[in-house]
Amino acid sequence: MNQRKISSLLTSTIAQLFSNKEEQDKWFLHLSQNPSTLVEEIRVEAEKQLKESDPVLSHSLFKIFLEKGSRLEYERVYFSKRRRLNTFAIMTLLEPDNQIYRDALQNSIWSICDEYTWCLPAHLGDLKEGRGEDLSLFQDTSHDAISHSIDLFAAETAFALSEVYHLTEHLIDPIVGRRIQEEVYRRVFWPFHHRSFHWEVATHNWSSVCAGSIGAAAIYLIDDKEELSSILARVIQALEYYLQGYYDDGACLEGYGYWQYGFGFFVYFADLLKRKTAGQIDLFQSEKVHQIAMFEQKSFLTKKQIVNFSDAVPESTVFLGLSHYLHQLYPDIQLPEEEIASRYVDDHCSRWAPAIRNLLWVSDELKGKPWQDHSYYLAEAQWFISRVTYRESRYAFATKGGHNAEPHNHNDSGHFILLGDHDVFLQDLGSGEYTKEYFGERRYEFVCNSSEGHSVPIINQQYQGAGKSFAASEFIVVSDDELEEDTIKLDLSRAYDVKSLNQLERRFTWKKQGRPSLQLKDTYTFTEKPESIIERFITPVFDVMEDVKGIYLEGDGNQKLRITYQQDKLAFRKKKMKFSNHQGELQEFIALDFIVKQPEKRCTAEFTFQFLEKG
Repeated sequence: MNQRKISSLLTSTIAQLFSNKEEQDKWFLHLSQNPSTLVEEIRVEAEKQLKESDPVLSHSLFKIFLEKGSRLEYERVYFSKRRRLNTFAIMTLLEPDNQIYRDALQNSIWSICDEYTWCLPAHLGDLKEGRGEDLSLFQDTSHDAISHSIDLFAAETAFALSEVYHLTEHLIDPIVGRRIQEEVYRRVFWPFHHRSFHWEVATHNWSSVCAGSIGAAAIYLIDDKEELSSILARVIQALEYYLQGYYDDGACLEGYGYWQYGFGFFVYFADLLKRKTAGQIDLFQSEKVHQIAMFEQKSFLTKKQIVNFSDAVPESTVFLGLSHYLHQLYPDIQLPEEEIASRYVDDHCSRWAPAIRNLLWVSDELKGKPWQDHSYYLAEAQWFISRVTYRESRYAFATKGGHNAEPHNHNDSGHFILLGDHDVFLQDLGSGEYTKEYFGERRYEFVCNSSEGHSVPIINQQYQGAGKSFAASEFIVVSDDELEEDTIKLDLSRAYDVKSLNQLERRFTWKKQGRPSLQLKDTYTFTEKPESIIERFITPVFDVMEDVKGIYLEGDGNQKLRITYQQDKLAFRKKKMKFSNHQGELQEFIALDFIVKQPEKRCTAEFTFQFLEKG
């Protein structure tokens, strides 16, 4: 959509979360007098933060990533400052006469405006803020702002401060409001006006979060139609690139957390744009956007446990405000139950936009339910997910094909997850600790990213290769409703750089009648006799027992998993391994290896995974 068209559709009405200040004040007064559980959590957090001093982003913290590659030290302080902003802004709106909260909010805003950069050091790379070079550029003050970088968090900060300013303008000192406007212009609007950025053509969360945040901030702070429409035209174009990163089936290859993040910011901006144009620009009319919105209900195994392919953590809460908003747009979207809603402190990045909308967008009239039993086949992404209930216990199975150059990629074509009654018996390790090396040339030396840490074969001591050419060459799903079973077949030969491997057909049979079971058959065809084949399965540190019938995994709940296999053809061993998880904590897991005793040019390996009750 071009700038002239956008300009003609902009209304003089200020796009806002409330129609006017009177409605806003009335709403927060009601919420203050009838506090929800979330409001009580915010009050507790506010009292805690009032006893703490304003955190400082020091030079010592800034240089840790540049010198050592570690992100957590700087980011913990950075995000704690954003939490203070969120907390004191919300408490000021709930208690507008409380000078203590008002002062704390103004100090938080002032402190953020004083930061050297709103970007994270990990995102600066060789940019000017990271090197400290090209100082001659600053001799011309007109270039001061143009030199600023814009990453995810610089853009988010602009959005947060702009929205907070709009909601609290009548409560805060005008000089604080002026600083917000000056810094947003200097650090975000002017650089965006004068330069192009790599994320404007990215087909992942960066385009949505960066562009959507800039667009939202512009809607709040820029009155001039021509200036505003100029920004919005580029923002909408960047969002079109973001949507290109999805197939028509709506799957987010980056993982659920990045759906919640990237698509969330798409929604937050699209809502403000729709308001600003009196509904004349409605990005929600797209069927593709509708399908993307439905990804949440397909992503969960049960409760908070998710299909955590790629860089995703094993468990996640939901942003209930976002879920309620999307349900009211698209009634076929399932509402999640309130008990898995995100608590105020759950978002370690302390993002303002979802935090305030978890208050504003949740409807008391809407009640969610546990995730429904269903099987989902996402044909283009090559994902299959199935949830089954038997005698009040939940079971789930998920597998994927795809290729090994996906966003936030793991080398995991053919990998699968198996859950029984809240125990993930065969797991995906998910994302590791984000460091400089994690996103560098050594990415696949991290076991959680390599196929070494996934439930896929190891052939001739080779793991799967990295790159788009290393892929599942087919992914076929056949469902038999009468037998209540699904068959998934895929060829993994292209996922390995093993020249003698002609074909590797992996076939799953998911039997859903009664207490579910999963059958797996791998069929290998080589042009010459292979050196070795290892069938590997990844499991948490459960008790592992053996008897004549097979291997048993004891879960923490009332289920156990029996793995039966060809004991005459396969030798079993287990190996305890570990990795640094997303929180930087050392986490152990077990690799269950079944070694083909006499590998031949054509051979098979067959397994049955049967859930059993303990006792």
